[in-house]
Amino acid sequence: MMQTWFECKVKYNKVDENGRERLVNESYLLDAVSFTDAEARIIRQLQAMVRGEFTVTDIKKSKISEVFPFENGEWWYRATINLVTVDEEAGKEKKLRTFYLIMADDIQEALARLEESLSFLVVPYVITSINVSNIVDVFPYAPAEAVIPPHLRPLEAPQTDPVETGEESEE
Repeated sequence: MMQTWFECKVKYNKVDENGRERLVNESYLLDAVSFTDAEARIIRQLQAMVRGEFTVTDIKKSKISEVFPFENGEWWYRATINLVTVDEEAGKEKKLRTFYLIMADDIQEALARLEESLSFLVVPYVITSINVSNIVDVFPYAPAEAVIPPHLRPLEAPQTDPVETGEESEE
């Protein structure tokens, strides 16, 4: 299933390592089906993480194609690669720019993890950049997060009328 990643920017007061409160703007990446879903999900995530008030200042679709999380890593790195594919009908090469997010402690580890994660690719590619991202955290979609409003319920299997299906009733 194709994921749609949204980058959400949030402003709130955060207590720093010295115990002082300061206003911060942070970016989060999350998988959502729409802007509305992205806003609802980031609000739920932040309500669990942030004490006090916060403001969602921006939501935009991200160009990130895939996220490669790892058990450990201090930073999220944004990598850009160029893929070369061949358009069979036109007989021409086509270059695609693709963006990935990789969790790592430093740029060498990010490069190694990117190459490991892309080992499945059979088309040639060139890594054109790897930079520390401004993304603070990533929230992939989790089915347990699906919130069905209490006034809605799932549809039941439709009842079929024996007359419509040509079956005899057992009366």
